[in-house]
Amino acid sequence: MARSALSTMTAAKAPTDPRFGAVSRRSPARGLFVSLRPSQWTKNLLVFAPLIFAVKLFDPVAAMRAAAGFVIFCALSSVVYLINDIMDREGDRQHPLKCRRPIAAGEVSVPAALTAAGILSVCSVGSAFVLDPWFCGVAVLYLGLQTAYSVALKHIVIVDALTLAMGFVLRAIAGAAVIHVVVSHWLFVCTILAALFIALAKRRHELVLLADDAASHRPILDEYSPYLLDQMIAVVTASTLIAYIFYTISPETEQKFGTPWLGLTIPFALYGIFRYLYLVHQREGGGSPADLMLNDRPLLACVTLWVVAVVLIVYHPFVP
Repeated sequence: MARSALSTMTAAKAPTDPRFGAVSRRSPARGLFVSLRPSQWTKNLLVFAPLIFAVKLFDPVAAMRAAAGFVIFCALSSVVYLINDIMDREGDRQHPLKCRRPIAAGEVSVPAALTAAGILSVCSVGSAFVLDPWFCGVAVLYLGLQTAYSVALKHIVIVDALTLAMGFVLRAIAGAAVIHVVVSHWLFVCTILAALFIALAKRRHELVLLADDAASHRPILDEYSPYLLDQMIAVVTASTLIAYIFYTISPETEQKFGTPWLGLTIPFALYGIFRYLYLVHQREGGGSPADLMLNDRPLLACVTLWVVAVVLIVYHPFVP
């Protein structure tokens, strides 16, 4: 748990204070690239989910369209991160980790960040329209919703977590739109529950990390408590697992994929969620879901094995 002294550290101290493993000041160009948060682009892999579950993974045209959609959403998400960092720059300077963000640290000016966000917005939305008008509509909705989150929705209790979760859902819907398949109600339910689980865990991490200074960094955190978030996480955890289990064993799923064995992937879902809870509660993780997955080998292995198992079962390449 972070101490009060840590949360009041200013951005000017961040690049030189050895207590936080600080690094030398970055150039504006490098700072701008870091502000795009390329490490977070892994979240956009969700665009490929409809490709897998629509049994189009080995369709070259669909795969190329999904890949183009992934690139566009990487650009869109970077626009959202730039806007968020501009809006949060004062609060980030009160955070022991976020004070290192280039905009908060003064390495990237607000006008430069706004210019980059504008250019990326025009290029990504234009590319989305050329790729597919329906996909473009989802992309614009994603950009608008996440911008509204950065400006206002993150200050409304519960709505803030739901908005973060909807960002993941829109990625999945965009993945379906770009390859011209209908969005499965199972995909919608499982995605929003899993995303809400991650969003609530992120709120809990912030609350525990900053302790008594949480509200000074993000006022909405004053509306939450670890106990409340634990109760909400428990409900969402159970709902996510139940939804996924029913999906894998439903007759509809068996008929669609021509196999009754998708239920064999349930242990991966159980372990993945329990491992995530372990990291949140015992290792005080969860602040960055993408970093958590990439840096925790057991969790990364679980997700990788789940994807491999799903592909082998759904596409059953060894069955004549």
